[in-house]
Amino acid sequence: MKTSTRCVYFDTSGDPHGAIVPPIYQTATFQQPSASEFGEYDYTRSGNPTRRMLEHQLANLEGGKHASAFASGMAAITAACRLVNSGEKILAGDDLYGGTVRLLDQVLPRHGIEVQYVDTSDPAAVAAGLTPQTKLILIETPSNPLLRITDISQVSKLARSVDALLAVDNSMLSPLLQQPLALGADIVLHSATKFLCGHSDVTAGALVTNNPLVHERISFQQNAEGAGLSPFESWLLLRGIKTLALRVERQNTNARKIADFLERQTAVRRVYHPGLRDHPGHSIHRRQADGDGAVVSFTTGDPNVSACLVEATRLFRIAVSFGSVGSTISLPFHMSHASIPQRLKHRLAPPNDLVRLSVGIEDADDLIEDLEQALRAAVAQGAQGNINVESEANTV
Repeated sequence: MKTSTRCVYFDTSGDPHGAIVPPIYQTATFQQPSASEFGEYDYTRSGNPTRRMLEHQLANLEGGKHASAFASGMAAITAACRLVNSGEKILAGDDLYGGTVRLLDQVLPRHGIEVQYVDTSDPAAVAAGLTPQTKLILIETPSNPLLRITDISQVSKLARSVDALLAVDNSMLSPLLQQPLALGADIVLHSATKFLCGHSDVTAGALVTNNPLVHERISFQQNAEGAGLSPFESWLLLRGIKTLALRVERQNTNARKIADFLERQTAVRRVYHPGLRDHPGHSIHRRQADGDGAVVSFTTGDPNVSACLVEATRLFRIAVSFGSVGSTISLPFHMSHASIPQRLKHRLAPPNDLVRLSVGIEDADDLIEDLEQALRAAVAQGAQGNINVESEANTV
């Protein structure tokens, strides 16, 4: 079956009543068959039928054999980093979500793990950064928020050359548009809060792999640290996944129309979107993905104009995250990436005039009209010199 069909149909044979919608096993503990033996489930932290159904579905959609669902995308990334031991090294992309950088820079070094950042869209830079101590390569493609493209197949070969694992964050595209395991990745990461959920009402993460030994270690961490996704969130995520194909297809179409519109605006300096022919890595992206995603970023050349534009939109709501049915807008430098340490901002933070759009399922013409009026308002207010942007310490 095609991925869009598998989003809707999944195995519910474990339910004795044949429910079309799987039940929620909203329980913390399970009755055991005797005083000295365990049944299939004993305690929801260790395993739950609703979460197990979700994990089977996630593995199926990514073309994998094993999946683990976590309480957040950051919990999933943390579990992946637990595969690296003290004295070993992680090679990470230099355009990552700010919360990921916070983990890599402020938590892992306390455990004796070295992190090096490189431009993973440049295979030569990746090769130069590898050492015998490198045990994990962590990339986003497209990256957040500059939408840089990394050649997954090529980096996977480099990872194997030093016996390292390659983990690919696929949150930006979802398994509907890109399947990194088939391209050589060892682990696929998801902030399932994004497109997989699609409704901004679940915080969740996932790791998918074909390697049984890797899965065993991830499952151990999931249980030992208590980071598994709750039954209700698992059920909500299963429901969201059913409409993944419809949502993503509409969002992709809308995003491309908006990217084309923005490219024609004199007030916009540069547009970042993988679907544009002049986007760096466009041909590589076309080779490894079946769509371009619903995130569009752009710069205006003036952080004050960008801030005014964000605040002048009416349909785009100012919010972090992406992938929901409703369109949102943000300044990543001040919001999703504000947690990047000051000493790394010059290297890892996005431009302070960068605007990031997460395009929803609304009518594209309405969204374009909203951006058009916001651009006019921002330019006019900027010309009057009466807007100002203050940097805020945000902990998202």
